[in-house]
Amino acid sequence: MTDSSDNGQHTSTITSTITVGDQRSLMALLGQADENLRYIERRNPGVDLHVRGDTITLTGLNGALNAAERLVKELLALIENGEDVDPDIIRRTENMLKAAPGERPVDVLTQNIISKRGKAIRPKTLGQKHYVEAIDTNTIVFGIGPAGTGKTYLAMAKAVQALQAKEITRIILTRPAVEAGEKLGFLPGTLFEKIDPYLRPLYDALHDMIDPVSIPKLMEAGTIEVAPLAFMRGRTLNDAFIILDEAQNTTPEQMKMFLTRLGFGSKIVVTGDITQVDLPNHATSGLRVVRDILEHVDDVHFATLTADDVVRHQLVSDIVNAYEKWDAKRGGQESAQRGDPRKGQRGNRGHRDHQ
Repeated sequence: MTDSSDNGQHTSTITSTITVGDQRSLMALLGQADENLRYIERRNPGVDLHVRGDTITLTGLNGALNAAERLVKELLALIENGEDVDPDIIRRTENMLKAAPGERPVDVLTQNIISKRGKAIRPKTLGQKHYVEAIDTNTIVFGIGPAGTGKTYLAMAKAVQALQAKEITRIILTRPAVEAGEKLGFLPGTLFEKIDPYLRPLYDALHDMIDPVSIPKLMEAGTIEVAPLAFMRGRTLNDAFIILDEAQNTTPEQMKMFLTRLGFGSKIVVTGDITQVDLPNHATSGLRVVRDILEHVDDVHFATLTADDVVRHQLVSDIVNAYEKWDAKRGGQESAQRGDPRKGQRGNRGHRDHQ
């Protein structure tokens, strides 16, 4: 229940109260030593929050108070749906409310994909929610964005969900072993030992979603396959959920080869970060050019995730934003140099093509 007083001026100080019927919900909102309450105040300068009994009183300027009031209500809705609230959840909830006022964070943060041992895997940002929904409704989806945005992890969760629902009969996980140039013969050990370092991140994610004891049996039966991209050549993959990870390290030819492996009853998700290309000799990335080629093809969707979708430490998001600003600034300087005939030769020599 909310009660507000306002004399109609946007810049006036107003007071609003929210009555919380469940004491446990109120304590969960406050956090240890009122940590969450103080964090909400820091995120909303000019708004003061006080708790007395089962009532939260908010005081501040009209616009700022309205935003803080909606944030508190959404956090209470999350708590009522079993979500633990901490500063990270508060930050993401507030970011969602600012980016898409028509969306409800509770609809995003409580959308389970799969659960294991009581731990639910779910989208944690609005961008991730749209990405997951695109996987549901399209045959081929490209998830493009920086590290920490959950591109591969959520795709694998959707693959496990599809396998458990018997929508597909196998999961195929692949990535280019670009560090070895896809030529693994010179590396020591068996084939498995040669490719294991390049595929290890996929195994790690699998262990979060499937009982580790059952994974070897599923792999032996061919229900789950983890292999380098080169192993996809010449195959037609039916009734499968296929994930290509680190796709920025494919050439256009490799990308075409992979996409044309699609068989009946299958789904493909391609993930990558076009700012992290490791191809030798500045070769063109297949992930960079594929949007121009397929953007208008039906049943193909391009989902772009940003620093706002990073769900690792807040500092990771800040680092991604800082690098994006630096790249944009450098790109502008290099464009200016290329436009100056006196600097053209020197500017071109100093430019690195991130394709």
